[in-house]
Amino acid sequence: MSRLLARVVQPLEAAVVLGFYSLFGLLPPAASSAVGGWLLRRVGPLLRAHRVARSNLERAFPDKTAGEIAGILDGMWDNLGRNIGEFPHLRTLLANPDAVEVAGTEVIQALHDAGKSVMFIGAHLANWEIAPAIALRSGFTADYIYRAPNNPWVDRLMARRRVDPEGRLIPKGAEGGRRAMAAIKAGRSLGILIDQKMNEGIEARFFGRPAMTTPAFAQLAMRFGLPVVPIRFERLGGPRFRVTVDPPLEVASTGDRTADVAAMVQAANDHIEAWVRDRPEQWFWVHRRWREKPAVSAPDAAPVSS
Repeated sequence: MSRLLARVVQPLEAAVVLGFYSLFGLLPPAASSAVGGWLLRRVGPLLRAHRVARSNLERAFPDKTAGEIAGILDGMWDNLGRNIGEFPHLRTLLANPDAVEVAGTEVIQALHDAGKSVMFIGAHLANWEIAPAIALRSGFTADYIYRAPNNPWVDRLMARRRVDPEGRLIPKGAEGGRRAMAAIKAGRSLGILIDQKMNEGIEARFFGRPAMTTPAFAQLAMRFGLPVVPIRFERLGGPRFRVTVDPPLEVASTGDRTADVAAMVQAANDHIEAWVRDRPEQWFWVHRRWREKPAVSAPDAAPVSS
């Protein structure tokens, strides 16, 4: 997009986002969630992303029938639509223990009592925006590493509506890496979602196939001696959720930092895969998580010179 076109389009995009935010904010949380789910169940299948999601599902679950795949897709669009409807109500939901319950409190209490920073990792499951529930209820001060939207107007809009007043948003990238290290040195914890493809990452298996995965969380954890703690998000029905704090990942130290980072990344992918297999309709299947299949040339095709 050209700079001139971006100056016109990006404010319009932000205005649309703000409009939906305001409209959903007028409804009670349960109604807003339900309306969002209803809308995206109807609009989602018309989008190109629907084909991406179906392809991902068919390759991840080759034994599932077409009907089972269709059911997962319908549930996925319902979940994503509910996320949109719930966004204006996140502060209300997080303040309500009946709306967001936390499991694994003994794990989080032990980590808090140890007085160390923690590397929390999660995935785009259920409504991942409820991640601050851990910090808000456990006494941790956590910053959140995220991929900033391409539209800076939307980025600023989202940042102003963050639900953890103590948690800072750290965009991915070189500058973000420096800020993350500064946060750890200041005794703050970090949270990051690691289930999206990162072309500059390292290769690890995910659903039995190569998937480029960020190693940054493992590198930072090993450098500063942080426990890596998986946080699972589940939708229990409507705008009701469970956040489960799992025990820290355990990976044997071999003294080979490269190999140890790779082992930690694989352990994290395995953990997330188990969550997705359990509740596939709640994962973000519209993302191109895996490399595209390479094009196959005809046997008699002439080589292409570079």
